[in-house]
Amino acid sequence: MWLEQIVPKYSVDEIRSILNIGRRKAYELCNSGEFKIVRIGRTIRISKLSFDEWLDNITDNGGI
Repeated sequence: MWLEQIVPKYSVDEIRSILNIGRRKAYELCNSGEFKIVRIGRTIRISKLSFDEWLDNITDNGGI
């Protein structure tokens, strides 16, 4: 799909690995509205830019 080549994004498993969290927590976080996601059928893709900005903001404020 051409859109996947243009917009860098993470999978839920990549988010789990980055944050070292479980599957349930990763899906809760994805559905929280904290960063942008795209649903393609049952698949969730997370905007890399949106997630990275969120993570930078959290770590800068002493979170996680």
